Amino acid sequence: MELTKYTLMHKNIPTIDMFISDKSGYIEMVGTLFSAEHLPIGISCKNDIVNEEELNEWWSERCIPANREGFKQLFYSMNMNVRINILTRCMGLSLSDQYWIKPANSDIKWSEVNFFENTFPEDMGKLLFGEIRSKPSLNLFSPDNTTDGCLKKRWKIIDGKRCLIKAGTPPFHQQAFNEIIAAKIMSRLGIRHVPYSLIWRKNEPYSVCEDFITPETDLVSANQVIKSETKPNNLNLYMHYVNLCEEHGIKNIRHSLDEMLVIDYIVANEDRHFNNFGVIRNAETLEWLSAAPIFDSGTSLGYNRLERSIADIKVCKPFKKTHNEQLQLVTSFDWIEFSKINGIVDEISALLSEKKTLSYIEEARRDAISELVSDRIRRLERFALDHTKSK
Repeated sequence: MELTKYTLMHKNIPTIDMFISDKSGYIEMVGTLFSAEHLPIGISCKNDIVNEEELNEWWSERCIPANREGFKQLFYSMNMNVRINILTRCMGLSLSDQYWIKPANSDIKWSEVNFFENTFPEDMGKLLFGEIRSKPSLNLFSPDNTTDGCLKKRWKIIDGKRCLIKAGTPPFHQQAFNEIIAAKIMSRLGIRHVPYSLIWRKNEPYSVCEDFITPETDLVSANQVIKSETKPNNLNLYMHYVNLCEEHGIKNIRHSLDEMLVIDYIVANEDRHFNNFGVIRNAETLEWLSAAPIFDSGTSLGYNRLERSIADIKVCKPFKKTHNEQLQLVTSFDWIEFSKINGIVDEISALLSEKKTLSYIEEARRDAISELVSDRIRRLERFALDHTKSK
């Protein structure tokens, strides 16, 4: 078995030597441990022995998922043995944190290769978007190799900013519109969130957002947080997550979760999983700074349902199975000024009535979406009033 030695780096700090199989792409052995505290959160280390299974799980999850639209065809066209081999093509670098792998005996520096401060080729993004065909001369040194999610997406530098461009799924391509709608509601309610804009490319809608991680910070997913310590049997996942965040200095985590659960209720988000929310950490001091701003709200508003079933959405994630159950976790509704979202339904209807949009969202669907939001706001207001009375 051919193994290549790398050092897992956290920005400029070496964490551990590891040996990656040229064939499988997995970490087959680990070597010298340099800094246990700078290992990715969720990877345990006891008596200076790193849990290799957890390290491999983190490494595999870092890779573009196999179900990403367009990746399967790309994967076969590149004659790659396994999916995660693509990680070594970009040194494991990401636009979500400061981890990367440094080849043994290399003098290369983080400042020379990171995607935050250096440009990167667009070949991988163009491949994923079907703009070019695969060929040996393409440069796959790209942050697209380490971007999570199944929707068609790519990173692009726009006016000097790292921006994520994300499509929707046929036939409605609704996720792109949903990001805009959720952002509009959050903006009115004063909820900290990632702003989104809408662009059109070849008559197809895409959402665009700027990277909210900087060269000084890491995005730590809720999944990583939860895995960082064993959950006591007497705690549910919600309280386990809250306790861990509070123990690391994020004292307002309950309010941040209140905001997330409220917006997810209003837009009937069906896929708020443990990898699309989390916390932001200082990559150098390791201080936990805050909850991450809310992002990735596209799988909502009945995005893949027929109009007649949009009003019946009940399922949700991550803490409970239904929205009504999950709303019970909200600790306070006092921060919500419902007057600030007066007229939001008209604003949504106007967005979905634009000429280009109507080719994807017909009038009946537009009306069903508008009524869903209107109904959920009414229910939320009643729930909030009852919650206040019960105090």
